[in-house]
Amino acid sequence: MNRKLTLSLDSDIVEFAHDFSKKSHKPISKIIENYFLELKNKNNVGLPRDLQEIYGIFEKYDAPDKKILRKSFHEKHHEGNRNFRSLGI
Repeated sequence: MNRKLTLSLDSDIVEFAHDFSKKSHKPISKIIENYFLELKNKNNVGLPRDLQEIYGIFEKYDAPDKKILRKSFHEKHHEGNRNFRSLGI
């Protein structure tokens, strides 16, 4: 349910708000609503906006076992070293 909110702002800010509204083709009330929603989401999650978009994306997958990750890393790392050794580097 929408409710009204009355704001008292400096006249320069009001002019800027009107200009910005015209340029963005959005009503001032929607701009302010989006701003407050972003503030609310920042306070709730505590993550930057770009991270909020990907937050939880891997929740449905099991975390890989550290031992398997280490083994894979070392196999790739040592394989790369062998290739350089064969070149005499």
